[in-house]
Amino acid sequence: QVQLVESGGGLVQAGGSLRLSCVASGRFESTYRMGWFRQAPGKEREFVAAISWGSGRTAYADSVKGRFTISRDNAKNTMYLQMNSLEPDDTAVYYCTKGNGVGQYDYWGQGTQVTISS
Repeated sequence: QVQLVESGGGLVQAGGSLRLSCVASGRFESTYRMGWFRQAPGKEREFVAAISWGSGRTAYADSVKGRFTISRDNAKNTMYLQMNSLEPDDTAVYYCTKGNGVGQYDYWGQGTQVTISS
């Protein structure tokens, strides 16, 4: 079992910044990839960014490229999402997730609310 706990969400004005954190615990030693997804009201959950735990290789959705940065601290089992130049369309619940090595995500956090005011 793996537990994922997000934090760092909040309410900010457009143009502002937030940093989300995701702390992983439990049987974490076999992690291949971790990521962030988000879900806005009335919309499907969508991919935001992902990072390979070993190599640090990253991937981003087009909508956040150049504004968001994903990173990880292996020693702390913590992943981050630095979000800059935030826009009202970034308003969503952000979820941390862990990959299972075969292209799927098998554990999810409870989510953290990010609200951007215009």
